[in-house]
Amino acid sequence: MRIFVSKIRVAVIGYGHLGKWHAQKAESFPEVAELKYIVEKFPAGQEAAKKAHPNAIIVDDISKCINDIDAGVVVTPTSFHYEIVEYLLKHNKHVFCEKPVTETTEQALRLQELLKAHPVILQVGHSERFHQAWERKNEYKHFFDAPAHITLRRVAPFKGRATDVDVVQDLMIHDLDLLVYLFGETPVSVEAMGFKMRTSHYDYVTANFKFKSGNRATITVGRNQTKEVRELEISNHAGTLLVDLMRNEISEALGKEAGPEFVNTANYEKRDHLLLEHKNFYHSIANKKAPIISLEDGLTAVRLIDKVLESARKNIEVML
Repeated sequence: MRIFVSKIRVAVIGYGHLGKWHAQKAESFPEVAELKYIVEKFPAGQEAAKKAHPNAIIVDDISKCINDIDAGVVVTPTSFHYEIVEYLLKHNKHVFCEKPVTETTEQALRLQELLKAHPVILQVGHSERFHQAWERKNEYKHFFDAPAHITLRRVAPFKGRATDVDVVQDLMIHDLDLLVYLFGETPVSVEAMGFKMRTSHYDYVTANFKFKSGNRATITVGRNQTKEVRELEISNHAGTLLVDLMRNEISEALGKEAGPEFVNTANYEKRDHLLLEHKNFYHSIANKKAPIISLEDGLTAVRLIDKVLESARKNIEVML
């Protein structure tokens, strides 16, 4: 990342659980970016922000700093994403918005049109793409041949957070994005089932996807489970590949005998995904390059969320 005389002036908008981490990362690139503002409407959050970031100016509304920033990092609840991103774009500010980029497909499409009139950087926060495992995909490329069955699981015991949204928006969105990113195609249909356990939203959803290539995929997410699991498994003619996203392990069971070991396991590097997201965001702005994860990527994920929820509500297979 090259050094610029004029630093990118950044506002982190929302100082909740995840906003605290974003503010910390925004201070990690002093050669190119400056965390100038933290926008937080709640007094307790404002006090916490002042203590943790004494060099930042704390305000309660984005309008109070819009003319003194170059970029906004949106870390509010999803229901506020659209109005804040729209406001930033209309003022020609670069945007890094946490996932999902909007609540609905229609909102994302409106942002798409707005971005055409305001050609700034809009990066979406799909952090699971930053696992070092995906950079080793060529080592295991035989497992990515269709037809294959892909299983993704992201479940954990109840933690009491993100109860304002269902588990599809909160958790499954990671795996929906990974599914399209890793296999290079969007599904043609989905059939989902969900249960509301602790909240008024879905706390458990499992969804089955079909692809034109012949691939099939099952994604299961839950926030009221007995143990925490985050993994991706692929089975096809080559055998089975398992990527454990918690232990940072890649295991393969080859379809043909390849030696005395039936299962081979390797570790991959653990990374700070949020730090890498910020690094790429400022790099895109400084070098006028396309964002690493675009609005189109975010729009695809939101569309899939809509279809999964439609299928779960209606208890039918939905075409995409």
